[in-house]
Amino acid sequence: MINEDTRCLVGHWDLVIGHSNISVSSVSPWLNKLLRERGWTANEQLGNLDGVRRGAFANLLLRDPPAAGVVAASGGNHGAAVAYAAQQLGHKATIFVPDVSAAVKIARIKSYGADTRVGGARYADALEACEQFIAQSGALSVHAYDAAETIAGQGSVGLEWEEDAPELDTVLVAVGGGGLIAGIAAWYARRVKVVGVEPEGSRALHASLEAGKPVDVTVESVAADSLGARNTGQLVYDIARQNVDHVALVADDAITQAQRLLWDRLRIAAEPGGSAALAALISGRYQPRANERVGALLCGANVDVSKLGT
Repeated sequence: MINEDTRCLVGHWDLVIGHSNISVSSVSPWLNKLLRERGWTANEQLGNLDGVRRGAFANLLLRDPPAAGVVAASGGNHGAAVAYAAQQLGHKATIFVPDVSAAVKIARIKSYGADTRVGGARYADALEACEQFIAQSGALSVHAYDAAETIAGQGSVGLEWEEDAPELDTVLVAVGGGGLIAGIAAWYARRVKVVGVEPEGSRALHASLEAGKPVDVTVESVAADSLGARNTGQLVYDIARQNVDHVALVADDAITQAQRLLWDRLRIAAEPGGSAALAALISGRYQPRANERVGALLCGANVDVSKLGT
């Protein structure tokens, strides 16, 4: 019943969407040409739908934050989303991020007025510190992925994607902890093929599906600050097991190449994690069938543009 419960919660998307910056997905002639050159006929949708922010607002709007405020552990993007939602709705926010988080992400969290605490090598370390803080303070935990509200809010991306591009056969979604892909997959419920994309060095969902249960993995990837969860958790695993077709693994070099192509050709500033879904296409780790209509979700633009070159 997790699938149906989550689909019902996604129905709250209209409550959340009013607090999110949404842009209509666009079709890129350049990218279509690139895919055709590789022997594919595919349409892609490039969307900046801010699913992480929707997950944060879903938590704060569907739950009752105490006077102690809200708290989250994050590689950066979820933390910024929670900090922003808390600022907009008048709640105190405390955000834990690991040392690996990009400086631009930490600066954005701080700009929203959150008490920002940096420490630990990876996301799992920030999560441990966050859980200790919750026990001491009584603040409301806003988990980055292992929570029904987070999954439902992020799943509203699937609802809008289907409305905007009902002709799609397949959607590619990058996976960190798995909240975004769980929400999207729960919405589509196999009416569209949902394929996860993970870095080779950070494959929590791939390993869990292979093992038949959530398992811990080591994390070492250029995209570790956004796609760096050590374990998906049971909720994400259960939804993915039912509704995700499979997970494609991509090399860091392919992610970096996709990030560069997006900037050089389209002037889209995507972080490494946000480029992973496209990396699966251009590297051949996902090969569409003839005439298959494919959507690739770009999720994450918290990047220092100066590092992308000119």
